[in-house]
Amino acid sequence: MRYLPVPSRRALLVLALLLPGLIGLVSPRQADAQARQGDAAAWQALAQGGHVALMRHALAPGIGDPGGFALDDCTTQRNLSGEGREQARQIGERFREQGIEVAAVHASRWCRALETAELLGLGEVFPTPALDSFFRDRGEADDRTRAARALIRDWDGEGTLVLVTHQVNITALVGGGVGSGEIVVVRPRREGLSRVGRIR
Repeated sequence: MRYLPVPSRRALLVLALLLPGLIGLVSPRQADAQARQGDAAAWQALAQGGHVALMRHALAPGIGDPGGFALDDCTTQRNLSGEGREQARQIGERFREQGIEVAAVHASRWCRALETAELLGLGEVFPTPALDSFFRDRGEADDRTRAARALIRDWDGEGTLVLVTHQVNITALVGGGVGSGEIVVVRPRREGLSRVGRIR
């Protein structure tokens, strides 16, 4: 019977030092530093103008909408919590602190998106069907996504365009998930949208 050689202590030490990097592990401190760098780059892009802030509405506990949902009746919908309202106000304050020149603010007609957009305090809010959620009706996904892309394509590129919408809409436009109140910063390109960064 043949036995495999036992690794030396030195070999084990080298392996222990290299293993985290090999499997892509980072410490919480490193992850936090990377997130801050990503946030800074995204804010810088917005300050330059010519970028779009795709924002998911602020915190509204739950998933989807209750049965009996009615677009013109907020009492039938999932709405912002007190924490969500404060979150929206703070995000608007960050825009002002960063000196972001906002060209226009469009929002889904869902109450939680409209209220988020209004609490940002960044200017007149335009209710926009192209940004409405299609969580309840996935058959609307392609049409809504095409309409949202057209909205961005037709924008003149001045300042920053803020679009307050829903997780499913943002995922359809740029891929990936997004948390409540998070912003994905994109730059319109001839061939579509170029993802610049994320503000958490």
